[in-house]
Amino acid sequence: MTARKGLAILAGALALVTVGAAHAEDLTGYSGARLYHRFCAACHGDQGHGDGVVAPFFKLAPPDLTQITKRHGGVFPSEKIAKIIDGREPVAPHGAREMPVWGLEFYLADPKNPKSKKQVEQMISKLVEHLRSIQGK
Repeated sequence: MTARKGLAILAGALALVTVGAAHAEDLTGYSGARLYHRFCAACHGDQGHGDGVVAPFFKLAPPDLTQITKRHGGVFPSEKIAKIIDGREPVAPHGAREMPVWGLEFYLADPKNPKSKKQVEQMISKLVEHLRSIQGK
């Protein structure tokens, strides 16, 4: 096994542990920044520049999330970003979706709770607002 393949397996295992941990704890009190650092930074980097610790192991580099507004003509597309995060918006030009479907993962934390869907929407909204706050940085 090559070192690169071993690191890719390790990165995948760490992602599974992170997702599994989401199922075991209440994340609704997390701020958008804390959710981002918990679930997004490994791929997108601490500052959102697409340079996370596992980014080198993807076929396509994760996008620089600080340039979303710039890529959309100066307008931050909140609804589209929420749909990408929760899995409703496929990112077709980029091939297979390597990014986890966080809406499903957050919902699975407590699917029997009738408030779960609303809580998931709130967490995704916090992530969207955090991404809005880092534009141009």
